[in-house]
Amino acid sequence: MTILLALDASSSACSAALLRRQDDHPDEVISRFELAPRAHTRRLLPMVDEVLDEAGVAPAELDAVAYGRGPGSFTGLRIAAGAAQGLAFGLDRPLLGVSTLQALALRAHRHHHYRYLVTALDARMGEVYAACWRCDRGRVEPLNAEAVLPPERLRLPEGHDDHDWVGVGSGWTLRESMPAETQVAMSLCLSDMDAAAEDMALLAIEAFAAGEGRAAHEVQPVYLRDQVAWRKSQ
Repeated sequence: MTILLALDASSSACSAALLRRQDDHPDEVISRFELAPRAHTRRLLPMVDEVLDEAGVAPAELDAVAYGRGPGSFTGLRIAAGAAQGLAFGLDRPLLGVSTLQALALRAHRHHHYRYLVTALDARMGEVYAACWRCDRGRVEPLNAEAVLPPERLRLPEGHDDHDWVGVGSGWTLRESMPAETQVAMSLCLSDMDAAAEDMALLAIEAFAAGEGRAAHEVQPVYLRDQVAWRKSQ
């Protein structure tokens, strides 16, 4: 049996999930999810306590910890990273960072069975965090590298123009600023969908099984735009 705890505060949503996997049994997932802008510090650790209590799992029984490593809200990423690193270090368990954009793609795929997805998050300052994905039976394959860029430069990967694409995430509130060919290629846009710890747990448990867990201090947030604080101060 493998028991993994995941937490996320990378967007306006705050979430925690416990996933229990054992051979020949369906995965058991217990989760909490709440839209809680500016309340991540107050809500995240209580959510962790709630999922552990509901599952009847003591922290020492965890095999690994995971968190949404970004890209996303700088403050939220630091809150989640601090909580996850503290848990993993205190329990001497491996830590895994999960891409927010990949988790968002998995969420849309699991709930709606979409196969070709462009996940985009509003990065502020006239930019979006974005990546393109191909999904199949719970697997999420990247079709390009995650990037931060102006919405005017968001284009589909070459050779994939004929697919039925769906846009997911807050970045799609900027759809009218995107290239015309990108807008036309989208059959649907779900700008109000946020990433969740439940999907991060599903991605992380596969990575953990593949031996990708790391020491707590080795797993850092992914900001994509490291100079944002300096630019804001100018």
